[in-house]
Amino acid sequence: MEIIIDSIENIDAAARRFVEAMDGRTVFAMRGSMGAGKTTFTRAVCRQLGVTDDEVTSPTFAIVNEYQSPSGPVYHFDFYRVKNLSEAVDMGCEEYFYSGHPCFIEWPDLVERLLPEDTVEVSIEERADGSRLVTF
Repeated sequence: MEIIIDSIENIDAAARRFVEAMDGRTVFAMRGSMGAGKTTFTRAVCRQLGVTDDEVTSPTFAIVNEYQSPSGPVYHFDFYRVKNLSEAVDMGCEEYFYSGHPCFIEWPDLVERLLPEDTVEVSIEERADGSRLVTF
């Protein structure tokens, strides 16, 4: 599926479409270049999931942020600064991935081997006109 986000004002509508298409799947590998909008889109998706936390931010330094929604926790990972797979294993990331709760994973390459088979690949691409193409 493809969703075009032509402006930041339309990101919530795009996130709503994404949430409607999640179809019970819970692990999402968010791919895109630095600045493509992975965190911004995840923030919008979290709003659509009913996350009540004031700050949905990049977990670059924390590695994982946990947010609360009416359906339970939502996990947001950023493996950009993780140096090796054992560091990710030691933090218990597999428990999150197999928890049945939504997990949005930025920079998932390092933990590829640990991801469930049904992980949804999400690509966010910045286009020449400044819009974003979200493919999943």
